[in-house]
Amino acid sequence: MLKDKIKSLAQNLKEEVIANRRHLHANPELSYKEYETAQFVKQKLEEIGVNRIEQKASTGWTALIEGKNPTKKIVALRADMDALPIIEANDVPYKSKKEGVMHACGHDAHTASLLGAAKILYGVKDQFEGTIKLIFQPGEEVAPGGASFMIKDGALENPRPNGIIGQHVMPFIPSGKVGFRQGIYMASADELYVTVKGKGGHGAMPETLIDPVLIASHLIVALQQVVSRAANPKVPSVLSFGRVEALGATNVIPNEVKIQGTFRTLNEDWRAQAHQKMLQIAKGLVEGMGGEVDFEIRKGYPFLQNDPELTERATLAAKEYLGEENVLDLDIWMAAEDFAYYSQEIDGCFYRLGTRNEEKGIISSVHTPTFDIDEDALEIGAGLMAWLAVSELEKA
Repeated sequence: MLKDKIKSLAQNLKEEVIANRRHLHANPELSYKEYETAQFVKQKLEEIGVNRIEQKASTGWTALIEGKNPTKKIVALRADMDALPIIEANDVPYKSKKEGVMHACGHDAHTASLLGAAKILYGVKDQFEGTIKLIFQPGEEVAPGGASFMIKDGALENPRPNGIIGQHVMPFIPSGKVGFRQGIYMASADELYVTVKGKGGHGAMPETLIDPVLIASHLIVALQQVVSRAANPKVPSVLSFGRVEALGATNVIPNEVKIQGTFRTLNEDWRAQAHQKMLQIAKGLVEGMGGEVDFEIRKGYPFLQNDPELTERATLAAKEYLGEENVLDLDIWMAAEDFAYYSQEIDGCFYRLGTRNEEKGIISSVHTPTFDIDEDALEIGAGLMAWLAVSELEKA
C-alpha cells in the first residue's frame, strides 16, 4: 500500500529531516533576507532530483513533482522559511549562531518537513497521478506577508493548484498528534501606530501643559469599547496595545506619546467598521482634551478560512495515517497567518502538527526565547504532508 510505503520512507528519512531542521535552526534569517536558507532549500531539492524549480518573490521557490498523468490534478504544499528577531535562550547543540535571530516559530521545522515530504513524494511519483507543487515562501512574520508577494509573482499559476495544504507546529498539542478545523480558523491582523501630541513641560505645572501622557491613557481605555461594546459578540475581536513610549521623566511631561498595538477579528465587514470607529474615537477624545493625534492602521493578513470539503478530506486522511485518536479538533485561534492569502485564492487547509513533550521539557510557546520542538514529530511532519498530498490527488 502507498500509505505504508510513505510511512516507511518517513521513518527512514527521520534523521535527515532532523539534521536539516537543525541546520536551519542554527542559521536563521529574518523575513525577506532568507538568502542562505533559500540556497539550502534549492540545493536539497536538486539533490532529490527535482528540476522544475522557479524563484519567486526574491527568496522563495516553487517546484513541481510530477506523477503519472501530471495535468489530472495539482495540489500545493507550502512551508515558510523566515525567523524572528529574538535572542535564543536554549542551550542546545543547534542553538542559533546569529545573535538576536531565532527560529522561534517553527519555520525551520516547516521547511525541513516539506523537504522531507518532497523526497518521499519524488520516491513514489510513479505511484500517483497528478502533480505536487512545492511552495517555499519568505517573510511570513512581517506584514504584508510573503505569501502575498509569492501570489503576485505567480506562485499559484503555471500550473494553478486545485488546493493548497499548509502545516504549522503547535506547542500546545502533544507530539504524535495533529489538529484540524473546518471553516474560519485564524484572525485577520492589523497593526496600529498612534502618536498623541500635546504640549510638554515641567511636571509641577500641569495647568500650563497639554499632557499627552494623560490623553494617551484615556485613549487606550476608551478604544476598548470597540471590542467590549461595539463588536457583535458572535464575532471574536481582540484589541491589544503592547508598546507605549513617553520619553519624559519623573518631573518632565513629553510633547508626544507613541502607542503601538494590534487589532484582530474574523469578519471583513466588521474589520472595516472597527477601523473607522477607532479613528473616530481617537480624533474626538484627543482633540476634546486639547491634543492632536496621528492614527495609522496598517492592514495586515486577512482571516484564514479552511475550505470545509478539502479539510474534511485531509482530516479523514490524517486519521487513516495516524489513527483517529491522534487527530484533534481545533478551536478558533486569534493569532494570524499569511497562509490566509492562499486560502482567499484557492481551497486551503491549514493544520497543526503537535510538537509538545513535557517529559523532555519542551513546553514553551512560539515567539519565546525558549521555544523548541520535540523532533520526533518531524517524522509525522514529513510523512503526513506527503500522504495528505497523494490522498488529495486521488479524490476527484
